[in-house]
Amino acid sequence: MKIAISVENPHKDVCGQLIAELSTELGPLYGDDGAAAFAPDDVSIPRAAFVVAWEEGKAVGCGALRPMPDTRIGEIKRMFVRPSARGRGISRLILAKLESLAAEYAYQSLCLETGVRQPAAIALYESAGFEPIPCYGEYAKDPYSVCYAKSLFS
Repeated sequence: MKIAISVENPHKDVCGQLIAELSTELGPLYGDDGAAAFAPDDVSIPRAAFVVAWEEGKAVGCGALRPMPDTRIGEIKRMFVRPSARGRGISRLILAKLESLAAEYAYQSLCLETGVRQPAAIALYESAGFEPIPCYGEYAKDPYSVCYAKSLFS
């Protein structure tokens, strides 16, 4: 398996398709697909990125990084791997690429939100060194949200 991770324009059709697939998966889990919490323009700015994982020329996953109001913190968004490509470490490669970009962009730490009904995502983030934090912003009062943070410079 040869996986390539590249930074892409989030307005490209392939990026929109991956985001739509993620939203389709999240909708039945939570009654909300999470689409309102992300727009391609969120990562079309400095210190932000949208990455796509490719296998044999086909997009198999994505993830995004955007700045938080506290400019020392980056936020991971829209992590997704197509079901047919799961269980092979692709999400870990996407996350590693986002962490590498965050370090390049001089973020001191990363945060993210995921849902309690996504045990694989929770396991990924915890195994990658993210630690639970109180939920922030729009997630603060959401009983289905779990938030995490990780320092980039120990």
